[in-house]
Amino acid sequence: MFRNVKKIIGYSFYYTIARHLPVSFARVSFFSKQIRNVCAKLVLEKCGNNVNIEKGAVFSTKVTIGNNSGIGIRAAIHGPCNIGEDVMMGPDCVIYVRNHCFNRTDIPMWKQGFYDDEPVTIGNDVWIGGRVTILPGVKIGNGAIIGANAVVTKDVPDYAIVGGNPARTLKMRKHDSKST
Repeated sequence: MFRNVKKIIGYSFYYTIARHLPVSFARVSFFSKQIRNVCAKLVLEKCGNNVNIEKGAVFSTKVTIGNNSGIGIRAAIHGPCNIGEDVMMGPDCVIYVRNHCFNRTDIPMWKQGFYDDEPVTIGNDVWIGGRVTILPGVKIGNGAIIGANAVVTKDVPDYAIVGGNPARTLKMRKHDSKST
């Protein structure tokens, strides 16, 4: 029960005050990074050290986030999402974990409800560019880079650089030492 009370207090404080404080890199930030970090530790299922949640971010209480990771300015995470360590996220990113049902054509889609949540998993040392959209169930591998404005519809392998709509692998970051 105490955990639920902490979540309610953290959630309320975040959405009424902390969310609106200046960005963490502002000249005068009023300790916004630290205040939002305290809120995250109260609200999130797991919150590492040195986490940076930026101004205007919206996130579910079902998010977990590792050490030295961040949620970008005005980003939105709509459900269970596991964010690894050392993850950078640009502004205006959106992570979805569920879709509307649309199988039947005799009933309007808005009346068909939703499919079950499909959590998103983001590995360690990932850079997610600005305005990236990640769709339900996607797994982003360690060391990946997601280019700005990409729409990620499928899993991303470790060390891949992806971009586009839908996102596709453009090249790989990691080279086999034998191939050079």
